[in-house]
Amino acid sequence: MNEEPLVNPEVVSMVGDWKGYVEAKLGFRNHWYPVRFSKELGEGQLEVIELLGERLLLKRIEGKVYAMRDRCLHRGVPLSKKPDCYTKDTITCWYHGYTYRFQTGELVNILAVPESKLINRRKIVTYPATEAKGLIFVFLGDADELHDLAKDVPPGFLDDDVMILGKHRVVNSNWRLGAENGFDALHIFIHKDTTLRHFRTFNFPIGHTPLPGAVQLIEEEDGPKGVMDDFAQHKPVWDGVIDGEIVVSGPRSAQVQGTSASVGTSIWLPGVLKVDSFPTGGLTQFEWYVPLDADRHLYVQTIGKHCPTPADEVNFANEFEATWKPHALDGFNGDDIWAREVTEPFYADDYGWVDEMLCEPDETILAWRRLASRHGRGIQQKIDLR
Repeated sequence: MNEEPLVNPEVVSMVGDWKGYVEAKLGFRNHWYPVRFSKELGEGQLEVIELLGERLLLKRIEGKVYAMRDRCLHRGVPLSKKPDCYTKDTITCWYHGYTYRFQTGELVNILAVPESKLINRRKIVTYPATEAKGLIFVFLGDADELHDLAKDVPPGFLDDDVMILGKHRVVNSNWRLGAENGFDALHIFIHKDTTLRHFRTFNFPIGHTPLPGAVQLIEEEDGPKGVMDDFAQHKPVWDGVIDGEIVVSGPRSAQVQGTSASVGTSIWLPGVLKVDSFPTGGLTQFEWYVPLDADRHLYVQTIGKHCPTPADEVNFANEFEATWKPHALDGFNGDDIWAREVTEPFYADDYGWVDEMLCEPDETILAWRRLASRHGRGIQQKIDLR
């Protein structure tokens, strides 16, 4: 019996110039993805993660992080079911004693069959890992296509004096709904009652539509690929009217009157949003929507600030814990998480991509879908790791 395709081919044939995006239900292969914060993986610690439908083992050995597929070559069992690490850089399968080296994935021994001809001739799949700005990134793809991390993060993220703080959590929706929720200019409506208004001066319409020139494509050969949306070139809507009566209004401040919003957004492959001057001036929010499987993504939320001195770093860390983490990452983005999870059932069978009825501000989402289809470096296929 043939296995059903991950994505409905009938839907793929109907969506036109962004079919590659629809096919990327498990994400785009051959990209760097953040999977944990560096502080979460101590020396010698073993961590089981999921990424693009695959289950991986992470281990820090002599300060460096290694990533290996969590499946024994012998009978396909997960090594993590009972991880036996008799030496610091190997793991032995609990079932029959197959032993692998983390750095290379090589089968270096079979404890019960030490003369086996398989030894030193077979390898488990391993993936490159690196660390930057306090995050562990894994490159899930083919080693001969490995490229610099700078091509998979937004501009400014890797700047020398930028300090990055954040958190991560699992969201029960496909990664694409996370990315589109973040970049959706119209979804500002759900944030009209945000508690962030108590911690910054807000000029927040209930909706806004990009004017000509607001949306720009960034497609330079040697840099990250993304779509930028300049909110200063938007037409805002401040009051919601039903039958001639104002029923809802967006918060406005005389201090910032005359602009649609004080922020702008951009989205970059493989699925990371950059929000300038947010949650307040001088800060930048970077958030990733990392595919775990077809129905869940790891929401990696970070805020960056230029901190040229140790005192600046201490002050930012205190502000982050006291204000920005509870009111931006938890409160403000909590609305986003709820919206994604409620949207998920509509797109789960893939027909949502053709049944949706987009309107004018959604041109930003369409620009992102097309760009991702053009520049994604491969579509992750379904992998059975049971």
